[in-house]
Amino acid sequence: MIDLARDALTLASGGLVGFSLGLVGGGGSILAVPLLVYLVGIGDAHVAIGTSAVAVASNAGINLVSHARKGAVKWRCASVFAAAGVVGALIGSFAGRQVDGDNLLALFAVLMLVVGGLMLRNRSGQGLPDVRLSAENGPRLVGLGFGTGLLSGFFGIGGGFLIVPGLILATGMPILNAVASSLVGVAAFGVTTASSYAWAGLVDWRVAAIFIAGGVVGGLIGARVARIMNRKRGALNVLFAGLIFVVALYMLARTLGPF
Repeated sequence: MIDLARDALTLASGGLVGFSLGLVGGGGSILAVPLLVYLVGIGDAHVAIGTSAVAVASNAGINLVSHARKGAVKWRCASVFAAAGVVGALIGSFAGRQVDGDNLLALFAVLMLVVGGLMLRNRSGQGLPDVRLSAENGPRLVGLGFGTGLLSGFFGIGGGFLIVPGLILATGMPILNAVASSLVGVAAFGVTTASSYAWAGLVDWRVAAIFIAGGVVGGLIGARVARIMNRKRGALNVLFAGLIFVVALYMLARTLGPF
């Protein structure tokens, strides 16, 4: 019964993460890591990070297919950003494993507060819909991609909430295109980080498989809701940023104790 309850919580957690990815292209590991630690009950923070990386990379790839079919992905810009980010993720994932688990979760909570603020700042849908890879935005894509990948690998996150503002800052593309294109980086960063943690034996494969299954269902629902509420994406970002702040403060309270 205990295992069944844990599997049910894992499935529900995966559904929530998949829903987030399908809806706004981010929120994968931002939610997955605390859910795996505090709800599913994975005691080792590093195993939670490694497991979430496997699950989020898989779900991001599935959601990417859906967005690509609608022509929303800026493939060249996204590919340059992701390639630079993979290098950063390799370095970051190695560095993250050298940090104490509780300290890593506390740093992760601080990062959540930062990206929550970024979501509030980047809730507008305005931008340059015809943007292409160029000599002007190429260096920015490489620099911001590397920095995002470094943070993604260090904290074991897919990085969607970092990639979206990074793509907008580098190219000026609309947020809708940035959300779709971000999934290229989320999947690439996740595979890189997951490979590093899997090599070190820090992945719970059973939990990852159940998490992915829940994520598939959640992703389909999230993508459908996103199409219905497309014009209200700014409002959705505000609501989701609020959720991030709540989870981050909870993580800080759990890891740092009473203030």
